[in-house]
Parts: sequence; structure tokens; C-alpha cells
Amino acid sequence: MVKRLVIVGGGSAGWLTAGVIAAEHRVREGHGLAVTLLESPDVSPIGVGEGTWPTMRDTLRKIGVSETEFIRQCDASFKQGSKFERWVDGREHDYYFHPFVVPQGYTETNLVAGWLKRHATTPFADLVSFQPHLCNQGKAPKQATTPEYAAVANYAYHLDAGKFGAFLRDHCVNKLGVRHVSDHMTGIVAADNGDIAAVETRNNGRIEGDLFVDCTGLSSWLLGDHFGVPLVSQQHVLFNDTALAMQVPTDPRAPIASHTISTAQSSGWIWDIGLPTRRGIGYVFSSAHSSVEDAERVFADYLERTGAGRLDASPRKLTFRPGYRREFWHRNCVAIGLSAGFIEPLEASALALVELSAAMLSDEMPATREAMDIVGRRFNDFFTYRWERVIDFLKLHYLLSRRDDSAYWRENRRDETVPDRLRELIVLWRHQPPSRYDLHRVEEVFPSASYQYVLYGMGFRPELEGFSRRNDDADRADEYFREAAQLTRKMLGALPSNRDLVDHIRKNGLQRI
Repeated sequence: MVKRLVIVGGGSAGWLTAGVIAAEHRVREGHGLAVTLLESPDVSPIGVGEGTWPTMRDTLRKIGVSETEFIRQCDASFKQGSKFERWVDGREHDYYFHPFVVPQGYTETNLVAGWLKRHATTPFADLVSFQPHLCNQGKAPKQATTPEYAAVANYAYHLDAGKFGAFLRDHCVNKLGVRHVSDHMTGIVAADNGDIAAVETRNNGRIEGDLFVDCTGLSSWLLGDHFGVPLVSQQHVLFNDTALAMQVPTDPRAPIASHTISTAQSSGWIWDIGLPTRRGIGYVFSSAHSSVEDAERVFADYLERTGAGRLDASPRKLTFRPGYRREFWHRNCVAIGLSAGFIEPLEASALALVELSAAMLSDEMPATREAMDIVGRRFNDFFTYRWERVIDFLKLHYLLSRRDDSAYWRENRRDETVPDRLRELIVLWRHQPPSRYDLHRVEEVFPSASYQYVLYGMGFRPELEGFSRRNDDADRADEYFREAAQLTRKMLGALPSNRDLVDHIRKNGLQRI
């Protein structure tokens, strides 16, 4: 019987996994499953995963976290999407939004046909959704009287990753019954059948388990190092492998951006995330196309141009090999988080994949060792599919760019760098918009609406002939465009700023549901 779950590694991945499983399996009440998390005091979390997907709201709610306390203790703010600057042609006023709400009337008619026939000069997202307008004016996604986790506009969070891990640890240990062992792993004890029987620690001896979760980060000490499961490199598709990151203090009265700002550069792109007390800024780039010295100059220029100050100290340098494990579950070990793989932080997929992995592990928790192999095969099938779809979606941003200012952008459009499935979809999308038939899993990381926002935001224009098979598509679409405009006017007048709502929550809190 599987009764002892051991998670090796803390941080956001380890503690989110512990929280999801402990809450669903009522570990605190002693209903048969014990959860132990081994966290080394010698290993600091990477701490730069500051963007989330809207699924995080439901994850935090399910594990019993107070949204008020989360916002207060994790220096969190509200995120309603991403703004992509200079991705299309690199000019100064080149930008588009990928908001978190689906287009108004998305499942009711062919909005794209209506947009192309009558409103093609208006940016797609601005026409079909109210949310880009909220972001442009720094609005919050709800009012001060809206209860915790409820929304007027769909939202996720920006957060301090280091504080988030510590916050989850406290909640898991004190509220959910997770056993926390602060010690360094010194070895792995193999069972006679090839499973992991236990992990050795410096001060606490052996910690035995029936199922082990590898949350040891890029090192992947269990799945990668011990079991030798290789990383499937994706550097031929997505080139970025290095990042420079720093934290910039801000005026506590300054506006907080309601979206992640992603600004394309000659050899990569810069993220800019607004928190209540600082901005998290980083440049992720390809080391094959830029030296660190050149990247630092690009980074410094961005900081000065956006009012973040001068690059007085060296930014933190991070390197990674873009890819994912050939298997995520091998024998009695499953990898979640960076140990399972990492591509790049574009579109905040890393924490979303942690949430999906933890949820499936919890839902499918094998009762016996015999059942574990069956569950493992299903898990591997699901997450190979999900990683491949993440890669398709991220590559779409590069493939559609018309930038011609560097080899980096030109090479990103080479046919041999494009996954086969994405190449086929592009052929289909010349004659029909992305739909649920293209992305058929129940829990897609990025739904078809996200593909539409990026596709048309990046300037992709389908061939109108045969694109719409209904004569009244444009009339029906216009009804929803008017609805979106009406909602925009209503929400702009009723919603507070992101800063004002965050300040209110820090002072007064939100109503519990």
C-alpha cells in the first residue's frame, strides 16, 4: 500500500505539491496518507518565478489559504494578462495584449471573421475584450467589496517567489499536517526491485517512503541523477538559455502594472513584473546570439529607459537547458517543477504546470505499488502532451514576428525550428480560427482563445475567402463587440486601481466567502 509520500525539495513546487495533496487527502486527520517534505537549508530556491496563471486562485482556495493573508505575506498584486511590446516588428508603438478573459461571445459566432470584415484596423484583443483597457489604465480585477477569490475580471497574481514558498510552508505544516524535515539529502537508498526505498539525510538518518516526489529543481537529483532519465532538449525550437534578473524597489505610492510587460530585444526579451514594493525585472536571452556583456548593456538601457534606475550592481545570472524529461514518472518517483523541465518564463507556464502536476498526482494517487505503474504511464502521457503544447504556444510568439534586426529573430522563423504540429496548425489557421478542436484536452495549459490573442496580436491574417461560412457572422460579431465596449465603459468607471485595491487589502482585508 502507498501510505508514505516523501517530497524532496521545497520552494514553490514542493510546497504547492504538499499543500494540494495534504488538503485533498486530509493528511492532518490521519486518513492513511502521510506527507513528509525534506528541504535542505543549504539550497536556496531560484526565486524568480513571479508570474502565475488564473488557476492559482483555485489552487490556493482549495488548500484553504486566505487570499488576504496571501496578498499581505507574499507581496502579491493582481495580474490580468500580458502585454507584448516590440514583438511584431520592433518599432516603438508595436504592442498587443494577451488578456485572461475569453473574447465576448467567443463560443457563439466567428468573431475573427467579423473583426476582419469590418474592424481590421482595431487591435483584435481591444475589440473583443474589455480587459486590455483595464490593463492600460492600471485597474484592478475586482472591487474592495468583492469576496476573496471572486472576480469581476478573470485574474492571476504577481508574487514574491521566496516569500510564497515560506508562506506555503507555514500553511502546510501548521494547517495541513505536512511533516517538515529541514535537512540536507546526502544519498539515495535503492530497494531490491530498483525503486527508491529511502533518502539519506545529514542529521535525520533515513527517511523511508513508498512514493517520492522530486522537487529538487534543475539538478533533478532523484529522477535525473539517480534514475538517469534524460532531458529532451528543446533548444533547437526555443533558443533562450540564460537570464539576468534583479529586483528594483519602487515608490509605495506608484501605480502597479496590472499585467506582465514583456519587451522583445535583439536576442531575447525582458520581463517586468510589478509588486507592491518593487519590480522584478529580468532579461532572458540566447547565449548563442548574445554575450553576457552585451546582455547587460541591453538590460541597463531598459532600466534607464523605463525609470527603474541605473544598473549599479551585477544582476543575478541564471542558466538553464530548455527541455523536459523523457519521463516524468519512473518507478516510484515523479518529478514536479524544474526537475521535470523548464523552457523559459514567457507566459508563466512553470507554476501552471506545477499546479496541474500536483492536482493529477493527488487525484490519481495510487493505492498500491502495482497500480503505480499504471498511473505513471497515464501521468507521462498527459504531461508529455502538455509540455509539447507549451512549446508550440511559446514558439508561436517567435515564429510570427517580422523583426529582422538580428540573426536571433531570423533563425527563430526557420522552418526546421518549428514543431510539426504547430506547422500543421498554421496551415489550418489560414482558413479557420483556433478552436476547441485544435486543443481538445479538458485542462489545456493555454486554451484556444489564448492562441487567437497571440496569433492576431502578432499580425497573422487569415485568407478571408472561405474563412466564414455564415453570411451573418459580421452582424452577430458586432453585437458582441458592442457588449465588450459597454462592459469596458462600465468597468473602467467602477473598478479601483491595482494599487488602491492592494493597499486596501493590506490594510483592511477582503471578505471571506
